[in-house]
Amino acid sequence: MFLIIDVGNTRVKVAVYENDVVIDRMVFLKVKIIEELEKIILKYPILNSIVSSVASFSEKEEEKIIELINPIILNHETKVPFENMYDTPKTLGVDRIALAAAAVKKYPDTNTLVIDAGTCITFDFITKDKKYLGGAISPGIAMRYRALNTFTSKLPLLKQTHISDFIGRNTDTSIHSGVINGVYNEIIGLINQYKAGYQDLTIVLTGGDTKFLAEQLKSVIFAHPNFVLEGLHTILIYNLEDD
Repeated sequence: MFLIIDVGNTRVKVAVYENDVVIDRMVFLKVKIIEELEKIILKYPILNSIVSSVASFSEKEEEKIIELINPIILNHETKVPFENMYDTPKTLGVDRIALAAAAVKKYPDTNTLVIDAGTCITFDFITKDKKYLGGAISPGIAMRYRALNTFTSKLPLLKQTHISDFIGRNTDTSIHSGVINGVYNEIIGLINQYKAGYQDLTIVLTGGDTKFLAEQLKSVIFAHPNFVLEGLHTILIYNLEDD
């Protein structure tokens, strides 16, 4: 069995794989990672594991994780099933590396644009010949709402909601229109830019806001909420086979 671990700033997403099938999936707070890993290795005979983390661990935590599961810790030097053409590979986020690996495995022989709608909205483009070119990073939905509240004196902090009209009739609906309609049009606009330059384009939507956005974008995308975990599993298998 393989243990796949995606560590965010506050939460950890975990999947247990057996024969390429997810048999268990869980989410817990980052501060509980050692406690939860101890439970997992008691429950499942884990043979190999991989960790992707956008957050930092204390030296003590990292030593304990290595002691418990001895994982591959994903970084820019990890072997991956694509050619990384990014100008600054050391700065490429491990989550984006995992997404590119998932795209190569799930949609081979096609150009793929992966849109990860989370804290930030990232766009990652992988060519049909398995070359990662780069993409874009912009503020996520929640970040846009917070920015309007934080950097003004009177605009309220609102929560995301679906809009029925692109014309805001009051301050609240104007904010919702600006944020939600702005995100929709940003995504559609970038998709159209890629389509103009690359044929056979597959669009993948993932991240925490997948469900919210997919309802409006379903005609142009494949929704994969756990695409990072799939990519990490792909990288783990790739490294084991390479050994």
